[in-house]
Amino acid sequence: MAAPSQDDPSLERHFKGHRDAVTCVDFSLNMKQLASGSMDSCLMIWHMKPQSRAYRFTGHKDVVTCVNFSPSGHLLASGSRDKTVRIWVPNVKGESTVFRAHTATVRSVHFCSDGQSLVTASDDKTVKVWSTHRQKFLFSLSQHINWVRCAKFSPDGRLIVSASDDKTVKLWDKTSRECVHSYCEHGGFVTYVDFHPSGTCIAAAGMDNTVKVWDVRTHRLLQHYQLHSAAVNALSFHPSGNYLITASSDSTLKILDLMEGRLLYTLHGHQGPATTVAFSRTGEYFASGGSDEQVMVWKSNFDVVDYGEVKVQRPPATLASSAGTLPEMDFPGPPGRGKSLESVQDQPQEPISMPQTLTSTLEHIVGQLDVLTQTVSILEQRLTLTEDKLKKCLDNQQLIMQRTTP
Repeated sequence: MAAPSQDDPSLERHFKGHRDAVTCVDFSLNMKQLASGSMDSCLMIWHMKPQSRAYRFTGHKDVVTCVNFSPSGHLLASGSRDKTVRIWVPNVKGESTVFRAHTATVRSVHFCSDGQSLVTASDDKTVKVWSTHRQKFLFSLSQHINWVRCAKFSPDGRLIVSASDDKTVKLWDKTSRECVHSYCEHGGFVTYVDFHPSGTCIAAAGMDNTVKVWDVRTHRLLQHYQLHSAAVNALSFHPSGNYLITASSDSTLKILDLMEGRLLYTLHGHQGPATTVAFSRTGEYFASGGSDEQVMVWKSNFDVVDYGEVKVQRPPATLASSAGTLPEMDFPGPPGRGKSLESVQDQPQEPISMPQTLTSTLEHIVGQLDVLTQTVSILEQRLTLTEDKLKKCLDNQQLIMQRTTP
């Protein structure tokens, strides 16, 4: 494995405070605050300045599934399994207003770029739009036939995209409230979706381990990534539009170069599924959360743009499928390691004339190694459990012997 260079992402901060799996993360505009939600029913606000106190907000009666700061950073929205949406003022008091209109778990909350509207998605199969300041429910979009996991506004606020367990991604016109298009190419539940910063593309993550990028004008599939070995739970575009980061149940985060359609880095930080990931508004940092109850903040490093003034680049290049591009072989590091990553800059470049059969063979080997690594890990866990049970049995037997001996 190549030694990490100065351009590699690095683990910057490590927040511990949640008492159950972390489900969602989001940065405020000024990067001063990071919000996270958890299965412990709490919302936490972490301050990026060292030695600053974290705030724990209670109010939701069940799992907090989603969080999103308003564009100004003065408000914070959250959704929960308790069927409610809350709008918080992220200060010491932690006051909140409750929105009730969904009849099942709320999976997603997202503010419009003007801060005036909020879109929410729920297991009641609907997408709902709310007025933020009037604190009023406006309308429902209801063509999905299964749980809706995610809904986002386009950067200009004119479109809404939603992802569902009915295996479709739907594009909606906010003004006419009509479904403009349905993307049906996913082979499983669609877990997450978001707009490219240019507003011309969307990326969707699925339980079928894939990430797909579509053009919202022509509805063509631009890119298709099959790099994770388990469900992809979340994704986030870099504000420049050049990179996409994904979080997966295979416990890794992967950073993709959209301009070249290839894998740049694989990061191993979480012990267990990585459930959520988000870039900061400037792209200088990204945060991730996992079922290990931890929130991690990473410094991006890999992008050379001036973070103070991010310019949105052109949308991704069209690649029928990126499954043919060689991902780096990533092997989990020893237990207790903070991260393990590979840098493409340090790897020999793939020859242009490499035969497709060789590419497929190497991909197959990488896949098999991944499966073997996971299998060994599972066997080790089972062996430990068996040893523990055996020890308990022997202890119990000894106790019985002692009691029966006169």
